[in-house]
Parts: sequence; C-alpha cells; structure tokens
Amino acid sequence: MGRARVLVVGWDCAAPALVFDRYRDVMPNTQALMSRGMWGNLRSSVPPITVPAWACMTSGRDAGELGVYGFRDREAGSYELSLVDSSRIEAKRIWDFLGEHGRTSSVLFVPPSYPPQAHAHGEMVSCFLTPSSESDWAAPAQLKEELRAKYGEYLMDVDGVRGGDKQVLLRDLHAMTRQHFAVARHMWSTRNPDFMMMVEIGPDRLHHAMWNAMDPFHPRASTDPVLQQGARDYYALLDQELGALLALTDEDTTVLVVSDHGARSMQGGVCINEWLIQNGWLVLNERPTAVTPLRSSMVNWEKTRAWGEGGYYARVFLNVRGREPRGSIPSGQHAKVREELSAALQELRGKNGEVFDNLVVDPHAYYREARGNPPDLCVIFDQLAWRSIGSVGHGVVFAHDNDQGDDGCNHDWEGIFVMAGPHVENVGATSGLSLYDVTPTVLSLFDIPVPADLLGRDLTRGATRS
Repeated sequence: MGRARVLVVGWDCAAPALVFDRYRDVMPNTQALMSRGMWGNLRSSVPPITVPAWACMTSGRDAGELGVYGFRDREAGSYELSLVDSSRIEAKRIWDFLGEHGRTSSVLFVPPSYPPQAHAHGEMVSCFLTPSSESDWAAPAQLKEELRAKYGEYLMDVDGVRGGDKQVLLRDLHAMTRQHFAVARHMWSTRNPDFMMMVEIGPDRLHHAMWNAMDPFHPRASTDPVLQQGARDYYALLDQELGALLALTDEDTTVLVVSDHGARSMQGGVCINEWLIQNGWLVLNERPTAVTPLRSSMVNWEKTRAWGEGGYYARVFLNVRGREPRGSIPSGQHAKVREELSAALQELRGKNGEVFDNLVVDPHAYYREARGNPPDLCVIFDQLAWRSIGSVGHGVVFAHDNDQGDDGCNHDWEGIFVMAGPHVENVGATSGLSLYDVTPTVLSLFDIPVPADLLGRDLTRGATRS
C-alpha cells in the first residue's frame, strides 16, 4: 500500500431517486464507484438545511452543539436574524483533526466557509455564501490570484434560481460546475493534499428552479422536454466532471460522493405567522393589505407571545420577558407555554383537514446541547412536504406559491452516499447510513483516533447490506 489519500465530493441536494435510479444511465463514473464499494441513502441532520447539514457532516456534531440552525440565526437580545458565516462554527472539522496529525487538506466550496479560515496544513476556497468575486474568498490570500489567473472570476453561485430564464440558468450552472471541478483538479494535482473535499452547489440550484420538470408527480408538473433533458444533462455533467477528477487519483485513494440532503416536491407553504395570528399568539399593530415580510415594527409585542420565520422549516420564537426586548411571557411560564404551542403545532392539519405528519422539535430537549440562540421550536411540516412562509398579509394559512419566488422543491431527509477505496468492503447497497458517519469514517481512513463524543460511526468497520 502506498500513501493513503481521501477525496470527498459533495453534491448539494443530490437526490437518491435521481443518482441511484432515474439518471443512473448517464452517470457511469458514479456507477463504477457503486459497483466496487458501498452506497445508499444518507440520512440528513435536523434541520436538513445546507449550512448546518454540511457543518454537521464535517464535524460529527449536531446543529445544537454547533449553535447553527439555518442560513440565518437569531441575534441575542433582539428580534432580528443575521446571516451565518464560517466564524460561527467553533467545533473542529475534519481538516482540523487531520491538521493536528500533520495531514494536509484542500477544502473547496464547503458551506459555511466564508470568510475562508486559514489553516496551517492546507488551503480553503469559500462557498456560495461569498458576497462577490471581489471578496477575499481564498486562504492563503495569494491562492485567489493564482486561481483567478487560471480560471477567471470566481463563480460562487448562479442567479435566476427563483423565476429566472431556465435556459440561462442551465448555461450558468454548467459554467460554474466546470469551473469548480477545474479548480478541484488543479488543487489535487498541485497541492497533493492528503485530504480534499469539495461541494458543488449546482444540484441544489437546479432542483429549486426545475423540480417540477424532474418529478412527474409534482403538483404543478411540467412536461417541457427541453427542461427535462436539461436536468438530465446537468447530472450527466456532474458525473463527467467526477470522472475527470477520479482520473487523477490512484488505487490508494478512498473516494466518497455525498450530499447533505435530498429533494422532494413542495406541496405548498404553511404561513406560520398567519397561523399564529389566527390562533392568538401573534398580534400586529395593523393588518397589512398586501403580502409583506414580517418586521419588528409591525408587531404589538406587549400582546404577542410568539412569532415565526419562513424557510424549508419554521423557526418559532417565544416572546419571553427578560430575554426579548419587549417580552410578554413571564420567564417562569416559558416551559409551559412552549409545551402548549408545541402541542398545537403538532396537531396542525392541512387545508381540508388532512392529517400532517409534523415534527416539532424543542432544541434544548432534542440536541445534545443547544448553543447560541436557538429557536424555541423547530417545526417541519408534514415531513418536509410543505415549507414555512414567514410573511404576513396572506389572509390564509396555506399558500401554494413561495413568497420568496418560484421554488419547485423542498429539502428531503435522504441524501446520497457512495464510498469506494482500498479499505472499503464491496457491500453494495447499504442501509442505516447517517450524515454523521462521514467524519468518523474519514478519520479512521487516516488511522486517527475518533473522539468518543462524536456522532456517527466508522463505516470501514462494517455496514448493513440493504
């Protein structure tokens, strides 16, 4: 055996139904890895949201331990939320553990990685959260000019995901993905890292823009053959680019292809603040005459007990005296009120009385620790079939249009996992895989002791065949 190396390729939002089934015929490189290793559905984190999910995967910690619950998190002592950046992740991640043992890492586009964190044993290129190509998106700093000279301005993301021209979007997705994999090949070849991880955000953007053309059972399904072929062609591109990167590896390289969560058709949205208004939890100074984002100035805080945030799941906050600026709930009643609201949300039914399979999570009870400023409740409507809509002025609880623009899919619990390499048994289809298994597995591939308090398990020590 030669020098052990590990390559992790992340496809954000990649769905098992596509990779393992419907698009499998245009993904021969992925199939080749599956045929000589192990593969299966990868259970995501709670919540199954890009920023916490990738951070959970690469740290072995849950969202509560990380203190990160979505793209935006609550500001202490305020009614406002702010965008999460890399400084919020204080837990060690895979490359930190490896660096402590003298192993080098190239970390490319892995959320959340803006601003990029310099580390003594490698390089980092920041993720889609990078504000612009003029930002400082690489560490060490000179890497930015090296990559820009070879590949042009950094394409960290694409525009037009919600409501833009789909053909333009497909063109831009191809350009971004090709650039990202070109950078990955360059870093693998020139830096020769022990460990490299890249995440391609493109599948997520494709799904949110075009899922109605990808799922024949979508409530607003499109039969446009151009869009259907465009989606298939993009997955073929992902596989082609994977193959070009794999061509640079050798027999001592272990390869993982993973996603942070999957995708499913969105049935519509639950207007969480409209529900709270109708049920006496939220009181506005004046009801808006048109749909508008909920702003602090609109709320009668003295009469309000709870308010919510939109997104792929709802974050609901209680207005607690002494914690919020204008709290109305006595602190001694906090737990009782939370339980009351949790029970009501658990029983929330659909527009026509249909039973929803809601997941209502109290972060302090659910996570091993709830750091930062967690919501009082995390609410996932009907197992992610419905998203949360935070704006007000709808006049109804259920909406079929996303207030953030056209969006065809919600996230799903199951992402993908494929692993092949010299220490991986050829067990084929595998069940019971978790996003948290990635960190212990990578550490074990380098013979680095896995901290006993990490979540997940080392998959090189066996897995369950499906």
